[in-house]
Amino acid sequence: MKFWKTYAIEVIKFKEGLHEVVFSIEDAFFQQVEENEILKKGTLTARVKINKGANLIELNFNITGKVQLTCDRSLEVFDQHLEITEKMIYKYGSEEKEIDESVTMITRDTPAIYVGQLMYEYILLALPIKKIHPAYRNELDEENNQLEGGFVYVDRDASTEEEGSDSKNTPIDPRWEQLGKLKNKE
Repeated sequence: MKFWKTYAIEVIKFKEGLHEVVFSIEDAFFQQVEENEILKKGTLTARVKINKGANLIELNFNITGKVQLTCDRSLEVFDQHLEITEKMIYKYGSEEKEIDESVTMITRDTPAIYVGQLMYEYILLALPIKKIHPAYRNELDEENNQLEGGFVYVDRDASTEEEGSDSKNTPIDPRWEQLGKLKNKE
């Protein structure tokens, strides 16, 4: 628990207005998370801009750096660059509770906001679903998939155009032709 206190913003010390706090996220940060199988190493910098008002505190996170991932295809380790921008709002109220994923209620005498777990969640959400080593990304491009930042995007318009051009050249089963007419009416 002592480790996570280093990722605290002592809001009670700040006056109303704009402030900035910078956190360094290293390997020790990821090793403190229990049951962490995805991330073990990384070097990131988190800049938190704080806008403290009379009724709320707005935190704008800008996290940049790289984490070490394992390729889903080859099991090779590679560095994945991340650039994360998120926003969290803390409203003053009578009790401490989470209102939704980006708004939390705190009391006026709350001394600090612990953002370590929140930053870890932002980092996890920024990871690509399919983790592909940069050496294998070109292979996916050749398969008519577009790969950006580790994510695989399929161009649905191009695939429907291809299907449409094939259907004009090949005869259509009369049963499917009747269904196609129903679809075009909608």
